[in-house]
Amino acid sequence: MMIETTDFSKIHEKITNSEIPVGDLISYFRVKCKHCGHHRIMHDSVGKCEGVMNKPCNSGCDNFSPEI
Repeated sequence: MMIETTDFSKIHEKITNSEIPVGDLISYFRVKCKHCGHHRIMHDSVGKCEGVMNKPCNSGCDNFSPEI
């Protein structure tokens, strides 16, 4: 099994170069889903909720839909 590593310096550079303030990114990922109530960060790249910590999402949420 291969463990994926993340190069945080490259990610930091991308964020800095994007000129998006970190506060805006934090606000973006704090938005909750109106289907399951979990934050955007708990959803994968296609929108399916992965749950919180080691607890899976039991709502069947397959598509992130913001409360706002």
